[in-house]
Amino acid sequence: MKVALQTNDENKLAKILVEALDLEDIKPENIDPEAPLFGFEQENSLGLDSIDALEIALAISKNYGIQLKAENENNREVFANLRALSNHITAMKM
Repeated sequence: MKVALQTNDENKLAKILVEALDLEDIKPENIDPEAPLFGFEQENSLGLDSIDALEIALAISKNYGIQLKAENENNREVFANLRALSNHITAMKM
């Protein structure tokens, strides 16, 4: 299975996620930016849950000054994978 390469922004975000979620068995650079963040049924998924989503939103707020709202109808797409989340943060910073 081929893992997509992370951009610098994705790697920075992966480091934040690993630290915020205390993912001690996962190296940030090994997170496939196109793999799903949530759910256990999908291959290569990090298997995160809704509590993790709250932790991610808090870490993003702290590190980027961006608020991710629970009621945002696009959250499924925003949190789809590391790449989508990184792209959303970049778009929000503009």
